[in-house]
Amino acid sequence: MANVEQGSAEDSQTKSKALEDAIDALKDNPKGVKFSELSKALDEWFGKPRKRGSHWIYRTPWQGDPRLNIQNAKGMAKPYQVRQAIRSLRKLAEEEQGSV
Repeated sequence: MANVEQGSAEDSQTKSKALEDAIDALKDNPKGVKFSELSKALDEWFGKPRKRGSHWIYRTPWQGDPRLNIQNAKGMAKPYQVRQAIRSLRKLAEEEQGSV
């Protein structure tokens, strides 16, 4: 039983590290993030988006403002949407750490 608990803790730490790495990669240069990079990160953490026209809409797991919208602007992500994604990923990281 201890091995199962230890494995679960290690998996959680690995997930937390991967999430922090994703946040760091985005926050270094919000103006220079490719749309494909942002969508890949959000797909991994929030699942596949609903697509409505040029908007890709991701559902977040908490109450309140449960959506995150991103748009492709000539191959780049819009900087304000990158900052919103960073805030959502940070909130997810905080919840992950709180549940460990």
